[in-house]
Amino acid sequence: MAEASRAGEWEVAVGGLSRSELKSELAAQGIVLNPHAETLLDDAIFDEHGAAQAVVLAERTVADLGLADGATLPEIYEAAQRLGLRLCSADTAPYLRLALSQQAAAPDSVMSSGRAPAGALTVAAEPLSDDIEYPKGFYLRVVDDQAWLRGYRCDDEHVWSPEDRFVFRVPTPAA
Repeated sequence: MAEASRAGEWEVAVGGLSRSELKSELAAQGIVLNPHAETLLDDAIFDEHGAAQAVVLAERTVADLGLADGATLPEIYEAAQRLGLRLCSADTAPYLRLALSQQAAAPDSVMSSGRAPAGALTVAAEPLSDDIEYPKGFYLRVVDDQAWLRGYRCDDEHVWSPEDRFVFRVPTPAA
């Protein structure tokens, strides 16, 4: 379960499940996947299932990062880093989807339109492939009371809107 530490921040346990256990848990919770999400979940990164680790995640809009006119993914990631935020591990999104049961429903049901869908939380992570045809990453969305874990594709030239929402990892001080 995701523990809310501040508005737009969560502590989430990431890892600890094998790929098949993770897929089974997503299915058991009724989370719907699109084909891009299935492709990402088939990546070898999900074979590396060490012990679960607690991470703190923070939601920020592109505008929150100081990019009031929108920006490309490389610009978004660079701005987040300047603000002390970090990219999530590639396997963060499915665990956040499992933990985030209270995500607000999207205002529309449009699933793909060449832009981030309304209500989407895009998990900021390094892409698993340089191939622009391979899904870039995951986003979370609730449509018609149905929780989704969706993969998406875009290139480094795509400009995200100022209101698009991303999830980053908040560094925690070493214990």
